[in-house]
Amino acid sequence: MQSGMTIGRLAKAAGVNVETIRYYQRRGLIGEPHKPPGGHRRYPMAVLDQIAFIRRAQQLGFSLAEVKELLDRSGGRNLRETRAIAESKYENLERHIAQLEMMRKRLKTLIERSKKAKGGGDPIIEALNTDE
Repeated sequence: MQSGMTIGRLAKAAGVNVETIRYYQRRGLIGEPHKPPGGHRRYPMAVLDQIAFIRRAQQLGFSLAEVKELLDRSGGRNLRETRAIAESKYENLERHIAQLEMMRKRLKTLIERSKKAKGGGDPIIEALNTDE
């Protein structure tokens, strides 16, 4: 009996579809095992852990390119490099949050203006038509 899992079983165990696994392979995030003549590729159990790692990293906002960098540095030997990747992601998130907060405040102001409007022009449309 062969050890490991077929791609279908791996996908089911990881909670992803087969195409996701193939995509991860094309992106170099997980390896593609050897296909024996007349047989099926068998994925070692460690690939399941790699897929879980990828999904957790994505939940923190890391792109697949950044996930690949992190996977390449796994093993704890590159503490400064992995921290630099995480710090860069954090800084990007901070900038994005600030932008979202500005957008939120602007929309709230426009909604309040709209509630107070007494006919005539639409404050939301007018704001979108101008560079206020």
